[in-house]
Amino acid sequence: MSEERHGVLDGAIAPAVNTRLFGHEAAEEFLARTYRSGKGHHAILIEGPEGIGKATLAFRFANHVLSHPDPATAPERIADPEAGSIVSRQIASGASHNLLYLSRPVDEKTGKVRSAITVDEVRRAGHFFSQTSGTGSWRIVIIDPADDLNRNAANAILKILEEPPKRAMFLVLSHAPGKLLPTIRSRCLPLKLSALSEAAMRKALGQLGLAIPEDQAGTVLSLSKGSVAQALKLANYGGADIIEAFRKLLGEQGPAARKTMYKLAEALSAKDSDVTFGFFTEHLGEFLMEQARTAALSGELARAEHYARLSSSVTEQLGIASAYNLERKQTILDILAAVTA
Repeated sequence: MSEERHGVLDGAIAPAVNTRLFGHEAAEEFLARTYRSGKGHHAILIEGPEGIGKATLAFRFANHVLSHPDPATAPERIADPEAGSIVSRQIASGASHNLLYLSRPVDEKTGKVRSAITVDEVRRAGHFFSQTSGTGSWRIVIIDPADDLNRNAANAILKILEEPPKRAMFLVLSHAPGKLLPTIRSRCLPLKLSALSEAAMRKALGQLGLAIPEDQAGTVLSLSKGSVAQALKLANYGGADIIEAFRKLLGEQGPAARKTMYKLAEALSAKDSDVTFGFFTEHLGEFLMEQARTAALSGELARAEHYARLSSSVTEQLGIASAYNLERKQTILDILAAVTA
């Protein structure tokens, strides 16, 4: 399966058209209350794990603000967007003159999503703010996620944040805010979102029509760690099978291990396997660091150092492979060999 549609996973609803949000009622109340007070911050950093609804929250709040441009008369709560309203239709179609969504662009030559948000994308924000709003309404920019800004793009955004235009608002999304420029973080009001509870996960997955067999629900909910995106990768991209194969590999030796290793490498390097590959490398990184932490807590310092070094080595290998477009299958085989040695 592919990750086209500008990064929207198969089975998911694009945040711009998603009318429901689960598990973040307190955050919505905070945003509605501060906006109504007229003292809202011009830049809000919405933090939290990937796939828990940060973008959906951002679009819901943008819809709320653009539907009620006068804070004093805005409702005390953010309601589900009305699909038939002018504001909702414009946002859903990407035709709103008052909302700009910045994310990793699609490479016109390859048709694939680029690896970073470039400075050219940020220049669109500068042009966006230079235009006069036909309605005198707010101008809102959603950056999804700011973690993907390259250095030049981050510096360009910082300049706008330092001297924001009047009635301008930034909704800055981040999976890992610690990786952002400290100067960007310092100019934003942080709003931290937590991973979804099991009840919220079940509601969100139910809305997507993802019916998980009850005998598998516990495993999927546990592995997804409160992230709808992770649950979709587990269910729709073979993520559960990949994890099972990796666990099997860890318990094998000799010819059996080599056979499982090659099967894993073939699955992770197949056509349109970018999402699955990303899912696996993230899982592998978490596995190695967990092994290092467990060993350290047990006083096995040599073993802890081994896994810490292995984690750094794997990260470096993946970076080099991506930078030089090396054959993915061989890279995976090399990594799996090192992990299971």
